[in-house]
Amino acid sequence: MQIHGPSHIHGAQPLHGPHTRVARPAAADTSSPVQDELQLSDAAQTLDKVHDLPDVRWDRVAKIKAEIANGTYETEEKLQIAVERLLDEIE
Repeated sequence: MQIHGPSHIHGAQPLHGPHTRVARPAAADTSSPVQDELQLSDAAQTLDKVHDLPDVRWDRVAKIKAEIANGTYETEEKLQIAVERLLDEIE
């Protein structure tokens, strides 16, 4: 219905149906059993792996923090091991 101010009221207007039709879903195939499917995102899979990690060894963390603060953490031996591991990974 259209209203154009208090003095221009029109009579009843016809109702029009929707301009598009909604497709009905196809009948379900009952010949095979229905199977549920679950898909996890990469983030969810990574989060699931976090639960399998061992607990944090806070005593070790505190020791390493103290060594870093004192300047005694980085040694020639540790640097050599890190370089060897890096080269093994590249090859």
